[in-house]
Amino acid sequence: MEETSEIVVGLDIGTTKIACIVGRKNEHGKIEVIGVGKSESLGVTRGVVANIEKTVQSIKAAVEQAELKSGVEIKVVNVGIAGQHIKSLQHRGMRTRSNHEDEISQADIDELVDDMYKLVMMPGEEIIHVLPQDYIIDRQQGIIEPIGMAGVQLEANFHIITGQIAAGKNIYRCVEKAGLEVADIILEPLASAESVLSDEEKEAGVALVDIGGGTTDIAIFHEGIIRHTAVIPFGGNVITDDIKEGTTIMKRQAELLKQKYGTAFASKSQENEIVCIPGLRGREPKEISVKNLSNIIQARMEEIIEHIHFEIKNSGYEKKLIGGVVITGGGSQLKYLPRLFEFVTGMNSRVGYPNEHVGKGIQEDITSPLFATGIGLVMKGYDAQRPEPKVQEIKRDTSSLFKTNVFFKKIQDFFNEEIK
Repeated sequence: MEETSEIVVGLDIGTTKIACIVGRKNEHGKIEVIGVGKSESLGVTRGVVANIEKTVQSIKAAVEQAELKSGVEIKVVNVGIAGQHIKSLQHRGMRTRSNHEDEISQADIDELVDDMYKLVMMPGEEIIHVLPQDYIIDRQQGIIEPIGMAGVQLEANFHIITGQIAAGKNIYRCVEKAGLEVADIILEPLASAESVLSDEEKEAGVALVDIGGGTTDIAIFHEGIIRHTAVIPFGGNVITDDIKEGTTIMKRQAELLKQKYGTAFASKSQENEIVCIPGLRGREPKEISVKNLSNIIQARMEEIIEHIHFEIKNSGYEKKLIGGVVITGGGSQLKYLPRLFEFVTGMNSRVGYPNEHVGKGIQEDITSPLFATGIGLVMKGYDAQRPEPKVQEIKRDTSSLFKTNVFFKKIQDFFNEEIK
């Protein structure tokens, strides 16, 4: 493959890890990953930057690693945003076109989308994404592709995603301090959905659940259109904290225990299985029952799943999701998790791997659910590069307006004469 293909970089700033993925498109339109960098995230809590200096160091470490592996100097990145402050709302926009003869163009749609960005938000909030769902032309509903149609009144239903200005600014600041430039800020559940879900699943109706370290992101699709997004401030770290408290061991050891021996279904664990953990500075080693460990994990995991189920019910699409639930992110690697999801929600579940759109590249385990968001950010970066027609300013035809004014002036003069 020739080297001329544009290279795009995705930077996933998570609560537990920062991943930097360098990719390009091959001749089949698949993403070929040419470099991956991963570092421990030190300055982020629950998806939001809490310490700028530590986050900058972590970003630099991940980017340097990716540069070494790919042999590419990284300057511009697509960054993900998440956190509890993310909210979504539905809104309808309307635009009356002055020229009846011309067909509806991309410029008309762009203007309608730009109008949405001017909506007045709560103080301290900003609009991150405006996603059109369907269009209404002259009161004719359910139009998905309005370009090329004739009509005067163009309306659209929008899914608008908002977040805190400060959270976005902090991400920008961290990336810029690391010597990089932000090409775009993208909502993480949208990026994960891009890399994990197939078009068929989005059409059927599916809930994507990305279980990260500090947050769980949800994106609900139906008929190929995003219908609902939410961020829950719980993730894998809460389970680790529970193991640490319940078994009185160090956090690092609790994380290793969860990864190696943890299961989401306690009934699947052996009663007599024991794990031995070295004690602190000359103290006796600790013996921990795997059954007890699984009970702790299951109790907390059930609570997280109930939160997710509540969000799915809240969206109003629970009964319409034929594709069920697709679980991704680091937290999805827990054994028997899809079975626990089915047990709690009654919806069929599977673990989503970002291998659908990834071509052959470096041999590192890039198709792990851990990198779903990072690969999604690279794909979203390619989508944003498609050349868009420039929005031209539409000049209103004022001649008809002038004629109307003259007509009213004549009527007014007539009545004035009558009164005299």
